[in-house]
Amino acid sequence: MATVRFEDTAQGLDRAVASLFDAFGGAGALIRSSGDVFLKVNGIDFKPHVYTSVEVVSAVVRTFKAAGARRIYVMENSTQGNFTRLVFEITGMNRMCRETGAQPVYLDETREMPLYLEGLKSFVQIPDFIHDNLIRKRDENLYISIPKLKSHSMTTVTLGIKNQFGLVHQKSRIADHNFKLHQKIADIFGAIQPDFTLIDGIEATNHGHYPALAQTDECVVPLNVLIGGDDPLAVDVVGAQFLGFPLDEVEHLRLAAEIKLGESKIDAIEIENRNLFEERKQLFSWDLLERFPAGVRIIRGKERCCTEGCKRNTEAVLEMLGQDFAGKGGFTILMGKGISAEEISSVTGPVHLAGDCVIAQWYPELKDRIGKRSITISPGCNNLAATIDGLAHWMKVPPLKLVPLNPLVSLKLLLMAKLHGTKANIPPVLRF
Repeated sequence: MATVRFEDTAQGLDRAVASLFDAFGGAGALIRSSGDVFLKVNGIDFKPHVYTSVEVVSAVVRTFKAAGARRIYVMENSTQGNFTRLVFEITGMNRMCRETGAQPVYLDETREMPLYLEGLKSFVQIPDFIHDNLIRKRDENLYISIPKLKSHSMTTVTLGIKNQFGLVHQKSRIADHNFKLHQKIADIFGAIQPDFTLIDGIEATNHGHYPALAQTDECVVPLNVLIGGDDPLAVDVVGAQFLGFPLDEVEHLRLAAEIKLGESKIDAIEIENRNLFEERKQLFSWDLLERFPAGVRIIRGKERCCTEGCKRNTEAVLEMLGQDFAGKGGFTILMGKGISAEEISSVTGPVHLAGDCVIAQWYPELKDRIGKRSITISPGCNNLAATIDGLAHWMKVPPLKLVPLNPLVSLKLLLMAKLHGTKANIPPVLRF
């Protein structure tokens, strides 16, 4: 029987982390022949409430240092529109690594290696660092996923298995970020499985993974738990249930269960410290609050408009720019397949086209009628950099305003990342 354990963080993070690993034989027993430990955190962005707690990661590093680990790597490849060096600097992850002796790994600055996805029958590009250490030398190294406890507006939840989407280079995330996304996540799990998942549940996010700061009181819920175990699928199933989502509501977990690389039946999973699970479980929603700026008209395709792609990707950015940066309206967004000619004829002003479906169907006509300068586009299924660029342009939000650093410091970090070969897909800093 698979075991998933809850720990109360009120006892202190070091004690909670040590107790969690002790229940599975202790940190020392988990370390493999190389002595190296690889920690995959959720560092999608520097925005408060969306990334793994630096304090939790620090406690994990200290635990494995004390257990005799040789080297500990803290790794991430941030979401599109960002680069990891910047995220780690703002969140304090870099500082934590300096203080503890852990080594930060900016996966966007690594070379590419192809990985075949069995279900999709296609390739993605992953970092050579991941290929070398978590595929080629898999038996020698300990790999731990440390996600943050979050609902997700495109995948219902983002826990340990979804956390592995950050093992894929950013431009390989754009294709299939549609109704195929769930299969893509399950395929990555089929190729690479963590040895242990530890979910940071100090707080959890409701109504999606990227709440606007203006919505903190409604969307960020303190839960003060850690959730962990050595069966990554079982941990995610319990974590999802803890937020109110059974297995059949989380498609990538249902597909992962078909691979049979772990336990997916909640009744077959032993939950230790079950009182914490029962007393603090939630009934979250994965969907956005949809508080969009006034004066934005959204026309969605009737034939297809993927929640996992152009729909919620675009709308999450729209909500954030409007709520947190006073972004303006006065434009139209087109998304999906199957928008009628009558609807298109009513579009006369600035317009953003989200996704290949609508671009292929209506861009030529709109360009001829209203002019190229009145159109921004986001090609692919989730080209987040192009989405940020287009929406920020029409909403009159300068891209540098999105970063809570002196612009010169931001530009210096970007230059360093580029010198180290970053493959991050980021919007242009200045728009002409």
